[in-house]
Amino acid sequence: MEKQILHIDCNKFYASVECYLHPELRDKPVAVGGSEKSRHGIILTKNEIASKYGLVVGEPLWKARQKCPNLIIVPPNFPVYMDFSRRVRGILEDYTDLIEPFGLDESWIDVTGDRFKTGIEIAEEIRKRVKEEIGITVSIGVSFNKIFAKLGSDYKKPDAVTVITKENYKDVVWKLPCSDLLMIGRATTKKLNAYGIYTIGDVANTDDGFIKTILGKNGLMLKRFANGEDRTPVRHMDISRDIKSIGNSTTTARDLINDEDVKIVFTVLSESVARRMREHNLKGITLTISVRDCDLESFTRQCKMESPTNVSNEFIKYAMNLFTANYRWKKPIRSIGLSVTDFDCDNAVQFDLDGTAIHREKLEKLETAVDKLKNKYGNYCVQKATALCDTELSRFNPFEEHTIHPVSVM
Repeated sequence: MEKQILHIDCNKFYASVECYLHPELRDKPVAVGGSEKSRHGIILTKNEIASKYGLVVGEPLWKARQKCPNLIIVPPNFPVYMDFSRRVRGILEDYTDLIEPFGLDESWIDVTGDRFKTGIEIAEEIRKRVKEEIGITVSIGVSFNKIFAKLGSDYKKPDAVTVITKENYKDVVWKLPCSDLLMIGRATTKKLNAYGIYTIGDVANTDDGFIKTILGKNGLMLKRFANGEDRTPVRHMDISRDIKSIGNSTTTARDLINDEDVKIVFTVLSESVARRMREHNLKGITLTISVRDCDLESFTRQCKMESPTNVSNEFIKYAMNLFTANYRWKKPIRSIGLSVTDFDCDNAVQFDLDGTAIHREKLEKLETAVDKLKNKYGNYCVQKATALCDTELSRFNPFEEHTIHPVSVM
């Protein structure tokens, strides 16, 4: 039996919710944006009217105002968006228990084998119900795999259903730019374009050896996706996905101008990441940093740590080693991030002659004790001396401010 997979995408989600809750905004250009005061002043999403002015998600609010002087900017209200997301999910649960979220505003569902309705009929019913019962619109893709279902939901917006079948996918999908294919970002697009690969059809018809040379094993995976050969199942709604990484990033209160500034911010990020890892009883061995300068040019670097750990002091040390080895201070820095992956599940301690493992174990116990103090008395009751060197830079709380959205990993 051919799969019937739907991808449901809430159109302009944050902005749609705000316009529903505030009817006076519905006929005006509206964007949901971060705080300019805290240097998070970018567009998170915008409504259809604002889109006509050429506004782009992620661009600075000052730039958006130049394009659209009468733009209304609304601060984000994530608890409300979470509530609307749960309400949409409640509708999906009426049709299947195979529901896999992809962010707050998107989900795949598998309705294969429904004895009473086809996938197209279910998609149309969901589209109408969301509009009537919740007040926002969705676009839905219907296909025989997850990749093409998502392409379908992106193909026609807003408030639409697009069907991609084994018979029509070459006509519908292959003419699209390769950047529309899930897991092809800007860097991969640029690399593919350099070799004359511009469309999804180009990806589908590229020689296996050539695309593997360009992109490694990921190239072969993307070629399978482009040919409709994705076999990834939609997960049951009660099955939680294993944690693959834990990280935090921040746009800093001011530009960072030297290594000391960077160390202060890495200290706060490291403490948050380590604390979250200890909550889940995880230790990781691969540390990644991301750095973005004042011109929004960015890079990431990663390294293997000596042993699996969840100790913030070690994260700070490795993060700074990576940073100083890869940054030459041609420009000030606007934002940085830190994450840890490759988690060790058995947490067995490999003791060594120089006592490093014993010292790490003592530090972990100390930081665990500090976690308890912070849980009881607040995040700032105990701080490292480094963080106190510049409270303007260190006075943010990624542990509590971090919002976790459900994201599917193919």
